[in-house]
Amino acid sequence: MKPSRARYGVVALAIGLAVLSYVQRVAISGAAVPITHDLHLSKQQMGLVFGAFGLAYALFEIPMGLFGDRLGVRRALTQIVLAWSAFTALTGAAWNVISLVAIRFLFGAGEAGCFPNLTRMLSAWLPARERVSAQALMWACTRWGGAATPPLTLLCIMWLGWRWAFVCFAVLGLVWCVVFLAWFKDDPAHHPAVNASERQMLEASRVLTTRIPDQHWLSLLLTRQVAVLVLQYFCFSFVWYFYITWLPTYLREARGQSPERAAALSVLPLLFGGFGSLAGGILSRLLSKRAIAFCGFLATAGLLIAFTRIQAAVPAMVVMGLASFASDLTMPISWDACVEIGGAYTATVAAAMNMLGNLGGFIAPVVGGIILQRTGAGGWNLLIDTMACASGVSAACWLYLDPESYQRRREEKLNAASAVS
Repeated sequence: MKPSRARYGVVALAIGLAVLSYVQRVAISGAAVPITHDLHLSKQQMGLVFGAFGLAYALFEIPMGLFGDRLGVRRALTQIVLAWSAFTALTGAAWNVISLVAIRFLFGAGEAGCFPNLTRMLSAWLPARERVSAQALMWACTRWGGAATPPLTLLCIMWLGWRWAFVCFAVLGLVWCVVFLAWFKDDPAHHPAVNASERQMLEASRVLTTRIPDQHWLSLLLTRQVAVLVLQYFCFSFVWYFYITWLPTYLREARGQSPERAAALSVLPLLFGGFGSLAGGILSRLLSKRAIAFCGFLATAGLLIAFTRIQAAVPAMVVMGLASFASDLTMPISWDACVEIGGAYTATVAAAMNMLGNLGGFIAPVVGGIILQRTGAGGWNLLIDTMACASGVSAACWLYLDPESYQRRREEKLNAASAVS
């Protein structure tokens, strides 16, 4: 019997939610200028608004990951998406810096469980050979969704104003929840569209994510492999958050671009990053994942240093796009490492990694705002050189990381236990 293809429906749901989450979080950067004008915010205050999302995202990652591991992806994601969509809509109701920071903080708390639970969902619904490819496709689509957001946001603001634009983005979350609840099941074996052949194909993945853990989640998070995994992702996010926070402002102030041209050029790092994610998924079938990650981060550091030395805006942004391409080669590799290391605690390990990543997302724009407030226009190059150093740290982490060997040791341990029993 030929296996059914219900698992591809799960991939489509995951991609749809991943893109939606990025559209809703990136919209704030495209609306930064009118928000700053209407609410009379300084750059340092806008940095706090950007950072509030990352701080909440970081603080709520592990609780949301544990929530998904213990209660199931279906229940967790439905509540998460409904919550963050509500706060997306409320962003349009902000009246001063305090209200905006509070709303964006709560929005970040709502989004915190998205990718850890999507990673658990894909790990249960896909055989091992398809996991990295699905992660690559998902992250490519999120980058492209994020790339389309600045011009989309600008268009919505021109038609509706920035307040109603956020309400429109929130409605998309409600639509996704309706489709998800109607179709998705936590266990592939309970889905009516899954035939016997597909169930057999997915049995190893079901065992990986549903068996009783042989290690407490906290002791797993305190291992050196997890510590280094989250450090490399912290540094990755420190760089990446520049693209969705300060980049449009940088292009207007440091490069003298118009709002429309800045919005167009802001697309390039996310556009190139999407292709980088796809390339990472393809290359991981041919080359060592460690080698891809190390070389990708090292190339990012070099390209960011080169970016600050290029005077013309368009060539410089192509180089920044290539830097994003190089670092995004690592995205499917990092998230699949959460499955290889985490096993039954996949969502929890993914949450820990994303927590540190979004702590970087909090620190990066806030530090950027402080640097710019104190140094003026000359601070932009200092900020970008700091990003290059962070990429170098990520590269060094992959000299140690080897998630595939960690999974092999766990499987050998399980096989030995099964033989004894």
